[in-house]
Amino acid sequence: MQKMDWELYLLPFEQAVEEIKVKLKNIRNELRKRKEHSPIEFVMGRVKTVASIYAKANRLQFPINEQIAWELRDIAGLRVICQFIDDIPAVVEMIRQRNDMKIFLEKDYVTRPKESGYRGYHLAVEYPLMTARGQVTIPVEIQIRTLGMNFWATIEHSLNYKYEGIIPADIRQRLIEAAKASYKLDSEMNNIREEIKEAQMAFKRKKELPMESLLSMVEIDLDEDSLEMGEAATGEKETEGME
Repeated sequence: MQKMDWELYLLPFEQAVEEIKVKLKNIRNELRKRKEHSPIEFVMGRVKTVASIYAKANRLQFPINEQIAWELRDIAGLRVICQFIDDIPAVVEMIRQRNDMKIFLEKDYVTRPKESGYRGYHLAVEYPLMTARGQVTIPVEIQIRTLGMNFWATIEHSLNYKYEGIIPADIRQRLIEAAKASYKLDSEMNNIREEIKEAQMAFKRKKELPMESLLSMVEIDLDEDSLEMGEAATGEKETEGME
């Protein structure tokens, strides 16, 4: 078997991650400029290390060759973080409607969580990429989670690394209970999302007020403070007179 040139092999995956990150961030920025709620809070991306590729391929008993990316599907990976549970299907629909990538596999771990307690929505997409030697199509995995789901998954990943994939039963059970509690919080926040969104928009509008408006607000506050101080002083004099 010909030796893999990993530097060249992974180059298009690095390019794909950067391109898709920019495209998803642009959606978020456009919606915010339009004063609309963005289901995308932030986007992260990474390309698997060679060591991780070998480890997963060996675990799943896949041969290491040019097709390994299609076997693993997540050499190029992106993670989209949302505020609310209902934002997840909105992001899925956004990606489904795009003509610059095509979904070929979906896994819904939001409504059907893994035994470990993990929740998230996974998409595997075919992404056409222009390279110096022409167009190539590569697989990219996009994971969509809420902030709570991502926090839980990050902790669980760290514990898996510490215990080399064999987490003690008592800790595993506590993780499952923590996942349930996290999802309950996510669900409650989702139920009051309109109130939260209105509060966030009001806060952003206040932050975006022009300097003149901010200065006038300060002047009003100062006038009110002066008035209160004057009333307090008058009250003291009247008290002295009464005594």
